[in-house]
Amino acid sequence: MVDVILPCLNEAVALPQVLTGLPPGYRAIVADNGSTDDSAAVARAFDAEVVQVPQRGFGAAVHAGLEAATSEVVCVADADGSFDLRDLPTVVDPVVHGTADLMLGRRTPGPGAWPWHAQRANHFLAWWLRRELGVDLHDLGPMRAARRTAWLGLGLRDRRFGYPLEMIVAAARAGWRIGEVPIAYAPRAEGTKSKVTGTVLGTARTVRDMTKVLAG
Repeated sequence: MVDVILPCLNEAVALPQVLTGLPPGYRAIVADNGSTDDSAAVARAFDAEVVQVPQRGFGAAVHAGLEAATSEVVCVADADGSFDLRDLPTVVDPVVHGTADLMLGRRTPGPGAWPWHAQRANHFLAWWLRRELGVDLHDLGPMRAARRTAWLGLGLRDRRFGYPLEMIVAAARAGWRIGEVPIAYAPRAEGTKSKVTGTVLGTARTVRDMTKVLAG
């Protein structure tokens, strides 16, 4: 069994599509980050475990899901319908088989899936990782997998949008083997709203949080 952490904030519309794509042998943990819609009820209707996370922030949701997980290998994916969870084994298998310590899904976006401002910010941060840490990555992919105990052992402290970058930086400095594989990236489910990089303001906030990680 592999636990899949799905940070969630008002994703009731997207969750049925997302959870029906869960591969056999994978268990969903929906980290509900203060949803005001029926996200929790929908998740339970699809047999997902729901963890209530009152502290707002992507990192807070992932950390709570990680603490609730029980499997040796754990992965994370967005709950907005932009990922097909049937792609999870592509990301997870190298960790399961011991050929990587951290694997990320390198997004291959379809039309309208990835706003230009978010792509530019992501490309800059990936370039910084390659230059400063020698990590051969081209995307700070939000679909990622690692071993739970080692992940917790990184001692990540960011609870906002800097969390994905902090994880890669900490893993690189710890000597982890880090890789990426291409995965499809679609527009989020109709009727859902991005909380991170769907707008220029959201991207600016994310870059602000990640800049603090770089400064650290």
